[in-house]
Amino acid sequence: MDPSPAVNSVASNSQTLNESYSPEIRARSPEIVLIVLLSLGMMSLPVADLVCRWFIKHELPGTITFVKHMTLWLGFAGALLATANGKHLGLASGNLLRPGRLRDAVLTLCGAVAAVSCLFFAYASYFFIQDNRSGAAMITEHIPEWWSELMVPIVLLLIAWRMVWHSPGWRGRAITAAACLLVGAVFHFGGASTSHLFLPLLVFLVIAFVLGAPLFAMMAGLAMLLYFHADDGGPIKSVSSDVFRLLQNNDLPAIPLLTMAGYVLAAGSAPSRMVRAYNSIFGWMPGGLGLMAISVCAIFTSFTGGSGVTIIALGGLIAPLLIKDGFPEGFSLGLVTAAGSLGLLFPPSLPVVLYATATADASAAAGVAPASPEKLFVAGFVPGVLLILVVAAYAIKKGIQVKAQRQPFHGKEVLHALWQAKFDLGLPLIVVLTKQLGIGTILQAAAIGACYAILVELIVFRDIHPWREMPKVLVESAMLVGAVVILLGAAFALHGYLVIEQIPEHLVDFLEAHIHSQWAFLLALNAMLLVLGSVFEIYAAIIVLAPLVVPAGIKFGVDPVHLGVVFLANLELGFLFPPMGLNLLLSASRFNKPLPYLYKHALPFLLILAGGVLVITYVPALTTGVAHLFAPR
Repeated sequence: MDPSPAVNSVASNSQTLNESYSPEIRARSPEIVLIVLLSLGMMSLPVADLVCRWFIKHELPGTITFVKHMTLWLGFAGALLATANGKHLGLASGNLLRPGRLRDAVLTLCGAVAAVSCLFFAYASYFFIQDNRSGAAMITEHIPEWWSELMVPIVLLLIAWRMVWHSPGWRGRAITAAACLLVGAVFHFGGASTSHLFLPLLVFLVIAFVLGAPLFAMMAGLAMLLYFHADDGGPIKSVSSDVFRLLQNNDLPAIPLLTMAGYVLAAGSAPSRMVRAYNSIFGWMPGGLGLMAISVCAIFTSFTGGSGVTIIALGGLIAPLLIKDGFPEGFSLGLVTAAGSLGLLFPPSLPVVLYATATADASAAAGVAPASPEKLFVAGFVPGVLLILVVAAYAIKKGIQVKAQRQPFHGKEVLHALWQAKFDLGLPLIVVLTKQLGIGTILQAAAIGACYAILVELIVFRDIHPWREMPKVLVESAMLVGAVVILLGAAFALHGYLVIEQIPEHLVDFLEAHIHSQWAFLLALNAMLLVLGSVFEIYAAIIVLAPLVVPAGIKFGVDPVHLGVVFLANLELGFLFPPMGLNLLLSASRFNKPLPYLYKHALPFLLILAGGVLVITYVPALTTGVAHLFAPR
């Protein structure tokens, strides 16, 4: 039978989706070639290793080491591209100003601070590598690790150069370059006598961050400034020892691999196939199209990791269908805005993997087993379903009130639509089963997921051209990976200083002096994450806040897995919290609506989800009970 009119409308918008999803990217051919080769290598090596283990009972030597170094290279190459395209994570406050002298001055200040931080970061990294090259490990018998590690200072220098070059106008470039030369000369010749500059430079860092300087530059600059001040003007080389901890985490390569899988599906026609499938299932119910929107957004967010791609990729498809079905425009946009964060707890969600990576050391230092991605995925399933159900109940109620249109239920259409979307819906299942059945590690599961997504889009559906479009998708993915990886390295550096100075212990002591129960601690955590989650982008929030929260949570007796689910669920809520919630900003841009309009219509969803988050927070059996039954031990 023919699909419904709504489905035809979805199909007709698929080309618009691809065009809106892939903006013009500033990149040179060598950068694109490097990123494509690294991406393909990272996907193929773990899969080849898994095949060898299963069929010839022999592993490929050095696979994990190679893939971890490829992750380092891909991350910093992506960070270099993120610099050229303005994709680094930060507040981006300066871009909200109108074009003019004030905006140029703000962007120049941010660029100068970021460039200086990158120069010093490169300096610290290079001399750390020089000091440790004699005892460095080997990638292979003839290739020492320090050869690969040289990528870090080289790229940081190039990022600093691009910060200078992309400053507004020749005056901005001259001021940024002069700032780099001046600060470098002062610290090179001043030594310990420059320690009195700590406070003024700290103020500059904070101001630049508030005005929109990249968060990684602010954190790296703060870490080096703190180390320099603690050593009374001594060397800052020790800051880089923490950066290269990126190479010690075996789960880290799963982050770029899962990102690739999500971006590939988003760039193809997977969204329209999923919309059709869920519409055929729920379209007959009261408010059925609202249920479709919630379901498809939740599944799609699990692919893309809550980076805002869901609203960009699905907003133009779903919102018009809701309005055509009889839902008010304000409700429709509010629903799409809220649903864009649902699914964050479901596999193979990138924030879950990132949280496990960022908190592993903090958990180990506190003497407890870290919350692994596998345990977090299992523990987050029931809370994730709960958040979907509370929003779905509101959508059903609204659908009944406005007498939204309903389409007849046709079993053949359901089967046909599900059959068309089977490959898209199979991605999370493949990733989960690969790990849960013991077939492969989380890295190998992520590699299989990335290969699967590319093969589906290139060969099965042919939605993406292998030469004209696929490199562009991989570059877009690499920029997000680069922004995350370089921020993770800077966060490790800052966290290393905090550990040396026992800041987490002091924070725990402060909380114990002012908070006297687990209930009060969780309430304070809810409030803090709600506010900070609306200011920080989700990856930045996880990297910056999670390692500090974990020791305090453990001290108050909160299960690490439950704490992880509560942390991520609160960040979902922060997407909708005014004035800077990410989903609010993206929806305002996507639908060309003023922010106050989105505030008003997203508020009911914010309140509903807040109730769900409170239930998740104070009923730990929803997470720990399930995790203890089914999570791998």
